[in-house]
Amino acid sequence: MNEIYAAQIRNSIDQLFSRMAGRCSSEEIARMRAAYELAALAHSKQHRKSGEPYIFHPIAVATIVAEELELGENPVISAFLHDVVEDTEYTIEDIKQRFGDDVAFLVDTVTKRKKDSYQHSKQVDNYRQILESVHYDIRALLIKLADRLHNMRTLESMRPDKQMKIAGETDYFYAPLANRLGLYHIKTELENLSFRYRCPRDYAIVEEMLREEREADRPRLERFTAKIAELLDSAGITARTEVRYRKPYSIWRKMQATGSDIRHIDGKHYIRIIYPNTEGCSEKSMSLRIYATLTDVFKERPGSVSNYIDAPKENGYQSFHVKLLSEQGLWEEIHISSERMVRNSRLGCAAERTEDNVKAWLEKFKAILQDVADDNHDMEFMDGVTSTFYNDDIMVFTPKGRGVILPKGATALDFAFEIHSKVGEKAVYARINGKLSSLRTVLHRGDCVEIGTADDARPEEEWMGHVSTYRAKRYLRGYFANLPRLEYERCDHCRPLPGDEVVGFRDHEGHIVLHKRDCTTAIRLASQHGDSIISVNFEENPAFLYPVKIRVKGIDRYHLMSDLIDCITDKLHLTMTSLATENIDRIAICNIEFLVHSLSELQKVMESIGKIDGIDEVSHLHV
Repeated sequence: MNEIYAAQIRNSIDQLFSRMAGRCSSEEIARMRAAYELAALAHSKQHRKSGEPYIFHPIAVATIVAEELELGENPVISAFLHDVVEDTEYTIEDIKQRFGDDVAFLVDTVTKRKKDSYQHSKQVDNYRQILESVHYDIRALLIKLADRLHNMRTLESMRPDKQMKIAGETDYFYAPLANRLGLYHIKTELENLSFRYRCPRDYAIVEEMLREEREADRPRLERFTAKIAELLDSAGITARTEVRYRKPYSIWRKMQATGSDIRHIDGKHYIRIIYPNTEGCSEKSMSLRIYATLTDVFKERPGSVSNYIDAPKENGYQSFHVKLLSEQGLWEEIHISSERMVRNSRLGCAAERTEDNVKAWLEKFKAILQDVADDNHDMEFMDGVTSTFYNDDIMVFTPKGRGVILPKGATALDFAFEIHSKVGEKAVYARINGKLSSLRTVLHRGDCVEIGTADDARPEEEWMGHVSTYRAKRYLRGYFANLPRLEYERCDHCRPLPGDEVVGFRDHEGHIVLHKRDCTTAIRLASQHGDSIISVNFEENPAFLYPVKIRVKGIDRYHLMSDLIDCITDKLHLTMTSLATENIDRIAICNIEFLVHSLSELQKVMESIGKIDGIDEVSHLHV
């Protein structure tokens, strides 16, 4: 082995075990060294695309697991060995004999299954295997993320097509996974590395613009943070401040979403105020004390407070956010956090590794997957998973104060299905902060939402375009898939109803289309494709309703509209969907749309309306 490489390996290993010695026993260090030595032997003849010995990769993954995720002995051992079974002659049984069942399980979980054929695709099957591991142990996911992180950090040596494949997987699956596990720093680095290799030109442009803006902002922000430090010191508050710039990918995504250039994008940076972990004083109290100290001097932007301490994000993120007006006349985003919150933001689900805490994280994560795990479609399954993982979330409330976490952009319909599937199915309206609102209204953090239901209500097919949660989408898909279906399609021109004299034509795809016998399209088809004619008996079925439209003309008078509505809805118990009226010289003309089961029901409505005082004409509009 090249002496330079050998020296680098020794240095990396010595540094890793030196740092681990502070929190591991000598026996644990010895087991980790044994794992490294086995990995070095197993991979001794292998090299990475960069030309360096392959063992650099397991060492790097183990270092990420140990230092950036702060995991313990067995995950570090498993990180050293994570590619041994997949790429060498060693087996899981060999691992089990040397390091025990727990390590063997973790290595087996992160080892890609070699198959002659794949149920969906090699990539999708690999995603499924990774997600299935959450039913047993979340550590396997963390090792897999560490593996992917180092692969992304060293992607430069790969061919462009491989870069695109690996970056695409990362942006689509691994970054959302890190986000949902609360690993903010890993999520951010993964998506930025992916952006760098997918769109190198755009990445370079945004990175350079951010560098220029950072330089231009430095004097102003130094004065502002110095003023904050002075105020806190005068108030006897110990805290440190730091300016954090968001990464190129975050800025680029905002630019794409808003259609703005980088100069007109808000929130490119924020100022973090970090105080020591509190004793004898709650974090909320300390955050509010800092908030009060600052707002005594700086103007607060109305509505800018976000209290993520009482209402953490779904991935566990906590902080207290507010925007303050600086002396330079600019709104500055302030994040007030304890050292514990900052650490948890970095480590996410791995931050507080008590047995109860890990179990709680595991149950939460499994609950997120519950709605998608049984889906048999490949990309639909993955789209459900990644959209669930990746969306920023908001917390809204029921009238009784129960918090409900939904993805940003969710509607009152999503809220209804989150409460219960039957609430969603029977939903009619929403009251948002006491105001009557459509079910399609987009919700915002802190909204208080009440759903109104009705026993005779049922979902509408256009709802599918107004829900974003996988739970709502899956329920609606299943609902509409299980509805009885007509054996036939109706002509869009004549729109026959049960009871009409009809004729069927079989089209070139085998579908049967119904026409009224006097339909001009039917007459043309009969003259040109007579062999495709099929005899059809189009009978009424209580499960099917058909939209119709009539025009009513009569002499306008007091209560004419209420009499019309009463006739259709109260007396005949039909659902009216639209009512449009105009009045010309006291002649009322009404276009009414409603739903009927058959031609005879339509005729009954028209006859009943014709008997209303003042009505002169009722006609069926074929539109």
